[in-house]
Amino acid sequence: MDSSSPSRIVRLESLRNEPYCRVVCYPNYSPDELERRLGEMARLGVEALEFSGSSFILNVPVLGKGCVGVVVAAYTEAGKAALKIRRTDANRESMKREAEMLRLANSVEVGPKLIAESENMLMMEFIEGTLLPEWIKTLNGKEREVKERVRRVLREVLEQSRRLDKIGLDHGELSRASRHIIIGPDESVHILDFETASVKRRVSNVTSVSQFLFVGGGVAEAVAEKLGEVRREEVIQALRAYKTERSDEAFRELLKACRLI
Repeated sequence: MDSSSPSRIVRLESLRNEPYCRVVCYPNYSPDELERRLGEMARLGVEALEFSGSSFILNVPVLGKGCVGVVVAAYTEAGKAALKIRRTDANRESMKREAEMLRLANSVEVGPKLIAESENMLMMEFIEGTLLPEWIKTLNGKEREVKERVRRVLREVLEQSRRLDKIGLDHGELSRASRHIIIGPDESVHILDFETASVKRRVSNVTSVSQFLFVGGGVAEAVAEKLGEVRREEVIQALRAYKTERSDEAFRELLKACRLI
């Protein structure tokens, strides 16, 4: 997960101090709630939190801040992990459902590995890397090599999305995937944030991420610049066919239309 500010490592017992106690209990602090959360962290094996990143809470940098939780780096005996802390005003009572969705994604080798969970915490594999739009825009080198790297990475994005489709798990945010896909230093692909994922609605992972990458918007323009223009109507037609059939053949035709094979 990308971080761009100086880090501050704070041991568990020091999280009672300002302003860190208010990050752990964001946005509505209470001493009792803080103690409950510190107890959960201790049971999960958290020894310290690292505050770094491009998002901020009370001028404290964090890796991410959303409607459900705040993401920070955590240190445990086993090493560094990503810890998602439920917001006190979140529209859910616990992190249990998100943990179930991530566990399901992990079953087809998608998403950061779930390490542990509690009522207010989700501990996951810490992913180093760059958000997909930034990775695409900053690629340089020989045109042929760049094109092959983009093709390989985007094919993996679609193949992971296809695996989610096959198990009936809809991510829910891949039509706005700018902050949900990270590319590792080894150009591995990681789809993040399953807080709005569901097995109860019609899956649209492949169609959503294909539209995001190839049909419209700034990221599609950046992809076309590196990969070469695709025939937009051909992609839309292949998407319609995939949406209807969801077969392996329809998926392969979509990869062809997107110039990924």
